[in-house]
Amino acid sequence: MAAFRSTAPHIREGIDRLAKTAVHVGLNVRHGQQVIVTAPLDAVELVRRIAEHAYAAGASLVTTLYGDDDATLARYRHAPEDTFDTAATWLADGMAQGFRDGAARLAVTGGNPSLLKGQNPERVSRASRAASIANRPALEIITSFAVNWNIVAAATPAWAAEVFPGEPEDVAVTKLWEAIFAASRVNGADPVAEWAAHNEQLHRRAADLNARRFAALHFKGPGTDLTLGLADGHLWVGGSSEAKNGIVCNPNIPTEEVFTTPHAQRAEGRVRSTKPLSYQGTLIENIEVVFKDGRIVEAHATQGEDVLRRVLDTDEGARRLGEVALVPHSSPISRSGLLFRNTLFDENASSHIALGQAYSECMTEDGGRSPEDLARRGANSSLIHIDWMIGSAETDVTGVGADGGETPLMRGGEWVEAV
Repeated sequence: MAAFRSTAPHIREGIDRLAKTAVHVGLNVRHGQQVIVTAPLDAVELVRRIAEHAYAAGASLVTTLYGDDDATLARYRHAPEDTFDTAATWLADGMAQGFRDGAARLAVTGGNPSLLKGQNPERVSRASRAASIANRPALEIITSFAVNWNIVAAATPAWAAEVFPGEPEDVAVTKLWEAIFAASRVNGADPVAEWAAHNEQLHRRAADLNARRFAALHFKGPGTDLTLGLADGHLWVGGSSEAKNGIVCNPNIPTEEVFTTPHAQRAEGRVRSTKPLSYQGTLIENIEVVFKDGRIVEAHATQGEDVLRRVLDTDEGARRLGEVALVPHSSPISRSGLLFRNTLFDENASSHIALGQAYSECMTEDGGRSPEDLARRGANSSLIHIDWMIGSAETDVTGVGADGGETPLMRGGEWVEAV
């Protein structure tokens, strides 16, 4: 099938602005740097514009790797049963080596959220675990922020049909592109300048939280009464950051969050999701879990509970937290009223937590950043990193000091104090 191509002039112009923003804000490509791009086939229009802007910025080589939904489905429908523990380790190793050699990482998301719906969940779980193991070396490079990297989105027919069901394909794709442009802050005449101002605001919020040095956060809302201890030497981050290679980049476009590392052993209480989690073709709805000593000891969902339980059984770290993020309910993505069924967007509509791997970027260097040091200080380790939303207009967040003193941070989903 030929890739869908947008014809409306304002969409083509928006795609070009998004590509330029991905290169100059997301990656901040340096002269002579290689770029490795992964994307679904239907994202080819955006990827080609990204390549043009990357080369114009001085990239020495842009390597594009496309995923094919039909080929993926063919595996689940026809592959022998004993092959689902196989992954393309050779490809994962090659990408990891590329990052070690200094290549920038750009992931274009936009695949069909329901691609694997109806497929054998055990096969999906086995294949996912095998891929996670194969990709672990590359993931560790990314989570340690060794290189500049970025995720950006492309509207595809399959994804658009999920967000705007019932619309003709061309209408749905156009609406999704427009929603992506608005959320990604590329509708103005100078998106690069707009992102500089947005990053500055996120930096001020992160700096304020770092100055307060809270020991824990308390979330209170319908179905939620959760206290998250923060890792020893945690660091709040938001917006652009400097990678270890010295390049300042924006990992996520869009982004509305400030985030840090919770202590893997210090989560206590109950929490209920406020938005569905779209994971591997399954919409997991109304997640409710109970934490004790940092570990999920009870887990329920009104839909997709079997998939949730398989996720939690991935490894020991899958039942513990690797990230907590604060997002105001009035964020542009929340105001859109859309469920994107894509974590890059949905996580920026609401405060959220992430099961699994922590980001060493969100830890100070004091105390060491070796795997052993990070574990001792409370940073979680896992094959997965899965965000799900717990914030809403009814959610309050309170900072708890080492002395037990409490400071209101969010009330009704909004920041108490401006920065």
